[in-house]
Amino acid sequence: MAMIQPSLIQKYNVPAPRYTSYPTVPHWNNIVNPTNWAKSFTSAYQNFGPEEGISLYIHLPYCESLCTYCGCNKRITKNHKVELPYISALMKEWDMYTRLLGEKPKLAGIHLGGGTPTFFSPSALYTLINHITQASTKMDDFEFSFEGHPNNTTIEHLRTLAGFGFDRVSYGIQDFDSKVQLAIHRIQPFDRVKYVTDESRKAGYSSINFDLIYGLPHQTLETLKNTFKKTSELLPDRIAFYSYAHLPSVFPSQKSFEKHLPNESEKRMLYEQGKIWLKEMGYEEIGMDHFALAGDPLLNAKSNSTLHRNFMGYTTSPSKILLGLGCSAISDAYYAYSQNEKNISAYLEKIENGEFPIIKGHVQSETDLTTKAFIMNLICNHKAPWQACDKIPDSLMEFLIEGLISFEEGEINITEAGKPFVRNICMAFDPNVQNSEKSSAVFSKAI
Repeated sequence: MAMIQPSLIQKYNVPAPRYTSYPTVPHWNNIVNPTNWAKSFTSAYQNFGPEEGISLYIHLPYCESLCTYCGCNKRITKNHKVELPYISALMKEWDMYTRLLGEKPKLAGIHLGGGTPTFFSPSALYTLINHITQASTKMDDFEFSFEGHPNNTTIEHLRTLAGFGFDRVSYGIQDFDSKVQLAIHRIQPFDRVKYVTDESRKAGYSSINFDLIYGLPHQTLETLKNTFKKTSELLPDRIAFYSYAHLPSVFPSQKSFEKHLPNESEKRMLYEQGKIWLKEMGYEEIGMDHFALAGDPLLNAKSNSTLHRNFMGYTTSPSKILLGLGCSAISDAYYAYSQNEKNISAYLEKIENGEFPIIKGHVQSETDLTTKAFIMNLICNHKAPWQACDKIPDSLMEFLIEGLISFEEGEINITEAGKPFVRNICMAFDPNVQNSEKSSAVFSKAI
């Protein structure tokens, strides 16, 4: 595997969107309100729902302790009395959508994210999922998954969710080194991770994902090598190898370890060596940050050019509708995006009043939809249709000269050398980023 030229890393390691949507959230037009959102969602379901179903993302925001690196919307508490009021609100929000559709919607998938979904008791999760599945119809190829914290995911959690058809679980490992774990306030011994991984397999989970992060405080090549060695002993089906996103102005807790972060050169080496170790362990690259063992459905989808991407990352589901339930959850109804209230109290109040808890959104123009399809092709397939091979704009010429892209047979292709810079290449087609000064404040660096 060829090493990336340091000059390219230095040039392109700039703030860039992850393109889980287009336009990205900071560039939404915010002309969505509960009324036109309801119309957009209904239209999308009528046009796509009967054949493709909808995917559900459910945000469960509570955590018992603060992981200082984390950029998610969360509420830290040890008071588990918050569980039932929040679960009740989620069920009411779901009921608002089923009443809107006037029928049992078809479910392509459910994903429980957070926060820490396993902060909630198995009985609370049973109540929630039972309510949702009773008022819907599962598609034949449905995919149910959840994010688990190794420290509080129990056998009962695993069995309860498996009873509804959950067979995918993702564990936030981040790093196995004790010094790194102490710095980011996420202590989880290897033995505990091994235990929940083994129990997940015993409970019938066919796909286990580990989230690993490079660029964390006190990380070195030696500590990362040890993390990969321990990971290889458990051999999860998928690995997400993320770049740590340092945005202390947005997440003040990150300031606590700022002076212990690797520099850009050291972080680049962690990334490049990490990819080499992943390949040696038998993992193939799916796309930006994601890897899987041979035979994984995501790899098959990539080979067949049927890979998709939404706010939850890469997916095999073709569903054009992602419905987000819970505080801060984002929904994609093809014709429009919306985001719920981030504040839990405000979210609960709106639900109690029978209102859609929307605080912002975006109505897609035809140009938006065309650009979205193009960028998602680049992100998922590393290629996209190109009808102007003889008219290469200046914004792409440098990528071409540097060997990061190529043009052939009516396509633009991202080369092997260009894959680490896919976010930068997509930015060249994003007029919102080109005409905005927001990027440095809201987006993490590309590498």
